[in-house]
Amino acid sequence: MIKICQQSLCICGFIGSLFFAAMVSANQPNIVLFNVDDLGWSDLGYSGSRFYESPNVDSLAAEGVIFNNAYACAPNCAPSRACLMSGMYSARHGIYTVANADRGKNSDRKLIPVNNRTVLADDIVTLPEQLQMAGYRTGHFGKWHLGPDPKTQGMDVNIAGKTWGSPSGGGYHSPFNFPNLVEKDKGKYLTDRISEEAVKFIHQNSKQPFFLYLAHYAVHTPIQPRKDYEAYFKSRSPDRGHSNAGYAAMVKSMDESLGRVLEALKDLGLDGNTIVIFTSDNGGHGGVTSNRPLRGSKGMLYEGGIRVPFVVRWPGKIGKARTIEKPIIGVDILPTLLEAAGAKPVANQSVDGVSILPLLTDPDGQLDREYVYWHFPAYLQRYPGLPEPGPFRTTPASAVRDDQWKLIHFYETDTNELYRVAGDLSEKHNVAAQNPEVVERLSTALHRWVKETGGFVPSELNPKYIAN
Repeated sequence: MIKICQQSLCICGFIGSLFFAAMVSANQPNIVLFNVDDLGWSDLGYSGSRFYESPNVDSLAAEGVIFNNAYACAPNCAPSRACLMSGMYSARHGIYTVANADRGKNSDRKLIPVNNRTVLADDIVTLPEQLQMAGYRTGHFGKWHLGPDPKTQGMDVNIAGKTWGSPSGGGYHSPFNFPNLVEKDKGKYLTDRISEEAVKFIHQNSKQPFFLYLAHYAVHTPIQPRKDYEAYFKSRSPDRGHSNAGYAAMVKSMDESLGRVLEALKDLGLDGNTIVIFTSDNGGHGGVTSNRPLRGSKGMLYEGGIRVPFVVRWPGKIGKARTIEKPIIGVDILPTLLEAAGAKPVANQSVDGVSILPLLTDPDGQLDREYVYWHFPAYLQRYPGLPEPGPFRTTPASAVRDDQWKLIHFYETDTNELYRVAGDLSEKHNVAAQNPEVVERLSTALHRWVKETGGFVPSELNPKYIAN
C-alpha cells in the first residue's frame, strides 16, 4: 500500500513537472536578435538619414523602444560579437580585435600590443547554449566570426556561419559556397537567401520557443549591392555625408530582410510574444559611410566607432513606444534575454552586463550600474584618404562612460581625453583640463576595472619603434 502511494506520488509529481514545464514553455517569448555588420548609428531613417532608406527598421522603432545611447563593446566586429555571446567584456575572454593586434608598420607602433585571441573559448557557456538549457531551439544565420562552427557553441542550426569576418564564401552574388548555403546558379543575393532560410526556421519552430540570431554579413565590405537597388539611389541627393548608392542599396536589402522576418512572425501569430532586438556590431565603416554627427568611425573609441542603433519591440510587455537615454552596452543582451526567458545565467561564469528589462517594462525603471567600459589594447591602421592624423585609426586605448561623461585613456601617451557626451555628441571639446575631478573619478574607475577583469595593459616599449 505504501509502495502504491509512493508510485502515485511519483507519477503525480512527474505529471506536475511536465505541466509546469509546458506552462513555462508557453510563456517563454520567442527571440529574434538582428545584428547587422558595420551599420552606423546615423545610417537609418529613424535616426535622421535622408539618403538611406529603412522603412522596416523605422516601423520597428515607432512601435518599440529606442535606446539612444546604446553601445557595442568594441569598435570592430569579432570582439563585439564575443562580448554579446558571452556576456563578458573582452578583458575576460581575450578577443580584443579582428585577427592580429599589431596592425600597421612595426616602426610606427610605440608599444607591444596584446597577443589577441580569435576564437571564443569552448569552456565559455554562450547565450545560445544557455537558452538551449532553458528549452529553446536556436538558429544562427549569417556571420559568426567566433570559431569554425556555431553549432559547437550552442546553435542547433547554422546557415552560412564560419570563422569568416566577411562574405568569403563567394561574396554577395551567387554562385557562392557558405556552410549549409550553396548556390551554384547566378542571380541569388546573399542577404535575400539568408533571409529566406531565417523565415523557414521560424515556420519550422513556430510551436516551441526559439532563438533566431540573424547576423547578416551586410553591410560589411565589399560593397556589392543588388544593381537594381543601386540604380534607385544613384539619382538621390547626398545627405550629411551619405552619398554611396551601393551602400544605400545594401542597407535597403538588409531592411527588407527585417521586414520578411516581421511579416513571418505576424502571419504565424507569433509577433505578440516575440522579442525583436535590432542592433549593429560597431560603428559605420569610415571609408564607406559618414557617421556624422558622431566623431570617428569603426575602429575608434570615439562615438562613431562604438555607438550603435538599438531598438527593442515586445508587444504587450514593454508599454508605449519611447526613447531611452540611459547608456546600455552589448554585454547587457545576455542577462536581459535570459531573464526574459525565465532563466538565470550559469553559475561560476562572470556576467559583466545587467538586464535592461527594468528599463523596458517600467517607464520609471532604473539600472543599478554607474559605468560602462571599453578596453582595446590594439592598433588599427587608418582608412586611406581620411583626415585622421597619423598612421592609425586608434592606438591602444580604454574608455569609460557614465550618464554624462566619457573618458578615453591612450596608452602610448598616457593621456586622457574627456567629453561631456550628453551635451557634446560630436566630441568636439576635450574638457579634461577644465574638469580634473571628473577625470580623476573616471580614470580611477577605469583602471580599477581593467585590473579587476584581468585586462592586458600595454606597457612594453617596441624596440623597433621610430618616433616621427
